[in-house]
Amino acid sequence: MVSLPFPLQVLCKLINSLYPPGQEPIAKISESKMAFKQMEQISQFLKAAETYGVRTTDIFQTVDLWEGKDMAAVQRTLMALGSVAVTKDDGCYRGEPSWFHRKAQQNRRGFSEEQLRQGQNVIGLQMGSNKGASQAGMTGYGMPRQIL
Repeated sequence: MVSLPFPLQVLCKLINSLYPPGQEPIAKISESKMAFKQMEQISQFLKAAETYGVRTTDIFQTVDLWEGKDMAAVQRTLMALGSVAVTKDDGCYRGEPSWFHRKAQQNRRGFSEEQLRQGQNVIGLQMGSNKGASQAGMTGYGMPRQIL
């Protein structure tokens, strides 16, 4: 076990602070110094973070923090948690919003049958064109540029 730079109660208080009063996910925050209790607190934090909206791929493993194996993964989880909190914008996050980036939100568009039919008549640039850039004047690879 690595000596942790902060008590694990901070993580539990952090996740609890992102919920309205009375709806906190971690009901009892233990002050115990026993290893299994502290590891249980890490697991509670991770479970609550996933429930809050942090993607499973962004969540560190318990041993990453407990043994100090991958502190960068711990940092990525905290950054992802901050991004989710800022994106939710539900009033529970009271920190500086510019510390985290907002996650992209879904922006569904609905098109009528008429609009879809009109789109079939348009020839997009992906179809190709005989105008614009060409390879005329190009030399082979490794050949020096010809300056006349």
